[in-house]
Amino acid sequence: MQLRLHTRYQNSAGQRVRIVLNLKRIAYEYVPIGSPRDAGYQRLNPQGLMPALEIDGRVVAQSMAIIELLEELFPAPSIYPADPIERAETRAFAYLIAADLHPVNNQRVRKYLAEKLGADEAGQLAWYQHWVAVTFTSLETQSQQRGGDGPYCFGATPTLADACLVPQMANARRFGCDLTAYPRLVAIDAACRELQAFADAAPEAQPDYPGETAKA
Repeated sequence: MQLRLHTRYQNSAGQRVRIVLNLKRIAYEYVPIGSPRDAGYQRLNPQGLMPALEIDGRVVAQSMAIIELLEELFPAPSIYPADPIERAETRAFAYLIAADLHPVNNQRVRKYLAEKLGADEAGQLAWYQHWVAVTFTSLETQSQQRGGDGPYCFGATPTLADACLVPQMANARRFGCDLTAYPRLVAIDAACRELQAFADAAPEAQPDYPGETAKA
C-alpha cells in the first residue's frame, strides 16, 4: 500500500495527519503543495483544501476523515483510549478544535474578512484571538476537571486529541494569543512536543519549510 500525503509545512490540518501517521509508525511520501489553488492539486482534490491522502491512486480529503481511515486500516496502536466513553470524549475534544475553531480562523476566512468585509489587520487579529480564547477556555476547563493520570489529554498515551491540540497551540502562538490562562493545555503541548512523532510532524521538520532547519 502506497500512501502519499499532499500538504504543505504550514497546514495545521496536514500536521495533525502527520502526527497520527507518525504515532502509528506508518510510512508515507510527503508531497508538498505550493497552494491549494494549484491546477494540479485542484484536479487531484476538487475540494481545494489541504491535506489530501492518496492511497494507491485513490484520494481521500479532509483531515479527520483521513485520520479515521488510518485508524481503520492501521488499528494498532490506536489513537483512542480503550474505554468507549473516553473515546467519545477524545473525539469531542478533537472536534471542538477541528470542526469549530479551525474553520472560522483559517486563511480563507481571514482573507474574506479583509477583502469582503474590510477588516484591517487589527480586526482580523481580534477575530482570531477571540475564537481561540473561546475554544481554549472550554478545553482548559474540561482538562482541569478531568484531571488525568498522564501528561497527555487523555492519560499516559497521546491520542487524536493531542494530535489536534498541538498544531493549534502553535497557531495560537504565531498569532500572539496569550496562553497564560491555559496552563494545562500548555503542559500537554510541551509533553507532546518532546515526542519524536510530534517533532517529526512539526512545520520546521518538513522538506518544504523555508528555514534552515528543514529536512534535506
